[in-house]
Amino acid sequence: MNRESLSKYRFTEVEKQKLRDEITAFFRDEMEQEWGIIATEKILDFFLGSIADLIYNKALDDGQTWFKRLMDNAEADYYSLYKC
Repeated sequence: MNRESLSKYRFTEVEKQKLRDEITAFFRDEMEQEWGIIATEKILDFFLGSIADLIYNKALDDGQTWFKRLMDNAEADYYSLYKC
């Protein structure tokens, strides 16, 4: 895997550091392992390259479902304005 993963998602340096800190904390707290900068970067690259697109697409699908429901409700509200 190459270093394109992080740049593909255009995270700010602050966002990247937060992700690295979360990974480090997880492995320290849950696995009782101390991870260095290189290992943390590699695991972050791995997850971004492996599952980030799937999560992004799922979020788009969820947004589309929400929007369709919103439009269905708007259409029902519109027709409720008709006088019988």
